[in-house]
Amino acid sequence: MSDRTRSVLRTSIPPLRRLLPSVLFGAASGGSVVALIACSAWLIARAAEQPPVLYLSLAIVGVRAFALGRAVFRYLERLTGHDAAFRQLAEIRTGVFERMLPVAPDGIADLRRGELLARFTGDVDELQNVPLRAVQPVASASVVLVAAVVGVSLVSPGSALAIAGCLVAGLGATVLVQRAVAARAERRLAPLRGELQAAVVEHVQSLDMLVAFDAAAASRRRIERLGERLARHTRANASAAGAAAALMAAIGGFAVAASLTAGQSLLAAGRIDGPTFAVLCLVPLAIAEIAAALPPAVTAWRLARVSAERVASAVPDEVPAELPAAPLEPDVVPATDGPPRLTLRAVGAAWPGSRGAALSGIALELAPGERVLVRGPSGSGKTTLAHVLVRFLDVADGSYLIDGVDTARLDPSEVRRLVGLVEQSPWLFDEDVRQNLLFARDTASDDELVDVLARVGLGDWLAERGGLGAKVGERGALVSGGQAQRLALARAMLAGFPVLVLDEPTANVDRERADSLLRELLGAAGADRTVVLISHTPVDPSLVDRIVTIDGGRLVGEAGREPATRVAP
Repeated sequence: MSDRTRSVLRTSIPPLRRLLPSVLFGAASGGSVVALIACSAWLIARAAEQPPVLYLSLAIVGVRAFALGRAVFRYLERLTGHDAAFRQLAEIRTGVFERMLPVAPDGIADLRRGELLARFTGDVDELQNVPLRAVQPVASASVVLVAAVVGVSLVSPGSALAIAGCLVAGLGATVLVQRAVAARAERRLAPLRGELQAAVVEHVQSLDMLVAFDAAAASRRRIERLGERLARHTRANASAAGAAAALMAAIGGFAVAASLTAGQSLLAAGRIDGPTFAVLCLVPLAIAEIAAALPPAVTAWRLARVSAERVASAVPDEVPAELPAAPLEPDVVPATDGPPRLTLRAVGAAWPGSRGAALSGIALELAPGERVLVRGPSGSGKTTLAHVLVRFLDVADGSYLIDGVDTARLDPSEVRRLVGLVEQSPWLFDEDVRQNLLFARDTASDDELVDVLARVGLGDWLAERGGLGAKVGERGALVSGGQAQRLALARAMLAGFPVLVLDEPTANVDRERADSLLRELLGAAGADRTVVLISHTPVDPSLVDRIVTIDGGRLVGEAGREPATRVAP
């Protein structure tokens, strides 16, 4: 078990002040069970002797009190235990999210969205079982078992020794049998749930493409196979739990027989009476019932450990060298009226986990207000350059300066307040248009939102859709590719980025509309912004000041014109 996994497991356990009440209430509930059986056995046996009712009154009150106490303490144990566990889950999720922020998005690109979601939800939820089904039941049951065996020893030391021997041997055998039957299933349940969730998410999100290429049936069969494997392992785990319950029931019978045998000599010698002997015969059943909580606790711990490993591995323990880290004492870019000057000097960069550099020796300077087209074939390093500019990726070689300040001395979030990225497939939330724009500036008024949409060419579309309350669908399913790019540009303009990086804005647009979309996007961006346009398709040279060509991660060509000769979009 790694140190990170241990840390996740420790974090899942609530602090003592929250955990202790549930442990005490659980012990009180278990103690009420044992005391109820003992009082009931003594009362039935003593009543058979037909004594005056006065001799039975205390036992009658005890039976009623312990019966009520069992239910009340059980409720309080569940209430306090779940409250503590759920509060701890919030801390775990917050911790995972905080660890994710420094490495997102490029540091977690290896995980599919469905798999990451499964770890962030399902596996974190599984960690609630550490306090609820492992720590608290073991602690409460241990207190009750020790107290019960000690109580029996006060009446019959031989019976107490026999019961303890049966418990130790039986619990050991039960845990071993359970592990032999379900060890592989326990290791595979959480990963299979993640695979199934990832497959379902991918199937739903890419259903149109799957149908178009007649691959939907194959995708469904894959989901069904994963579901069958998950069901098979779930049945194996349930079978192990059933076998453990049966073994614990048998242990109760053996403990009764052992206690009866040990107490019989005391009864024959007159050292105990009949009602006390009845107690020795039935209390082992209650003790076995309490002990039955221990094997499931061991299983819950093993399942939670697998989930803790997945949660721990969802985000790297340390920020990869390819990703930027905030300096302890970051510098500040001097305030200016216009866009800053960006300078790349022999810049090299790589993606996390890759073997070679994706960029090498890139030398580029972006003047304030300049519009530069970066072109090249697919896989040439254009998107890598975009991620370097917004500091999603760190500079491995060379230097990247903003107004003369090395970005290595700047907080990455500070860079992203100056340089904004409009991605090839912009993320649109399953909300209305208003919420998708307020994400950029939550203080914007409706008039400002309508104005920025009109500037990016969506004024008529907004009116047709019924205003800012129009839904865009999951990941923008209800808008076209061009409309999604316009919404993303409107969001970037609301954020007020002085420098905009447009990564393949026409990738999801028909060729006939690509040029007009580019003209409208560049016109909406305004002349007071620096624009880096990334494209692998032809772009009208009159729309930009300079054309830079990248191939194989290197700068292989550059051509430009004076900004004054640029044709206005």
